[in-house]
Amino acid sequence: MSERSQLSQARRLVVKIGSALLTNDGQGLDVDALGRWVDQISALIAAGVEVVVVSSGSVAEGMSRLGWRSRPEQLHELQAAAAVGQMGLVQTWQDQFRRHGRHAAQILLTHDDLSDRKRYLNARSTLRTLLDYGVIPIVNENDTVVTDEIRFGDNDTLGALVANLIEADGLIILTDQLGLFDQDPRKNPDASLVLERKAGDPELDVMAAGGAGVLGRGGMLTKVRAARLAARSGAFTVIVGGRIEGVVSRLVGGELLGTLLLPEQGRIAARKQWLASHLKTRGVLTLDAGAVKVLCRGGRSLLPVGVKGVSGQFRRGEMVSCVDEGGREVARGLVNYGSDEARAIAGRSSDRIQELLGYISDEEIIHRDNMVIV
Repeated sequence: MSERSQLSQARRLVVKIGSALLTNDGQGLDVDALGRWVDQISALIAAGVEVVVVSSGSVAEGMSRLGWRSRPEQLHELQAAAAVGQMGLVQTWQDQFRRHGRHAAQILLTHDDLSDRKRYLNARSTLRTLLDYGVIPIVNENDTVVTDEIRFGDNDTLGALVANLIEADGLIILTDQLGLFDQDPRKNPDASLVLERKAGDPELDVMAAGGAGVLGRGGMLTKVRAARLAARSGAFTVIVGGRIEGVVSRLVGGELLGTLLLPEQGRIAARKQWLASHLKTRGVLTLDAGAVKVLCRGGRSLLPVGVKGVSGQFRRGEMVSCVDEGGREVARGLVNYGSDEARAIAGRSSDRIQELLGYISDEEIIHRDNMVIV
């Protein structure tokens, strides 16, 4: 199987679209172009692919509505432009998806949302729930309240972090360039498009050196760095020209477009490696012999019924160690319930979680994708 065939196998994608594409280089929202991307994304969803859109354009659209010709430098002016522009941006996305009988949802994030574990998990749950219901999340940085200290810096980085957040198979970055070239194509007509590399290749930094456009904060170098961030969770990244006719559909169909940047490992392998090297555990779950057997031999999730004891204090999403009745560590993973909830449901059937806690987040205490056998 060729590396490009990964695109056609992807079941969950993040599509990031830059400001210059969405606003027709600053001349207001390009509704026709946005509609064409919606047509392609809707076709992907109909084919069983989950899609999250990371949409730039709120500041640029606000600038257009306010009649500003250059991007303001003062933070309060940027926030004002974002507040004005976000209205039209999200409404346009919704109007276009409504043509296909679909709903869109606005998700505004700051760096604090993804660095705080509780808010990170809440954001992930919200996004996954929207995808489960067939709703297309439209994600943007919360420029109306963000400060320099907590901003992502560009929506390329935000796209990569969202790919990590939802464990996407891939990130597609639509830009006003055809992809990454080995030299600056604006200065050297002999520059060649880089078709495929490993995201960690240090030569990419030299190739990508250069500035951003007038409207955006990110240049090609930020896209390379975003690809490396996405690769941490095993996601591939494609940097490709957003004005190419039918670009998203053609990419997923396996056509050789743009620059494909590959992770060193697959998604599950990369996540398992991260879990295995995460030494800081917050608590211990003691498992009965049956649970140990299904975890070690069957690759199953850990259910409450297999837990005999809970020690330590931990919150949902933190790392815990799983030991057998002799105290030998057999696995570690990220828990779906805090220590108090885990104690309440330990040894009980999953169908009693609602009765015991008054709510149910997950049927498993630890899902197999968030667990590594040690």
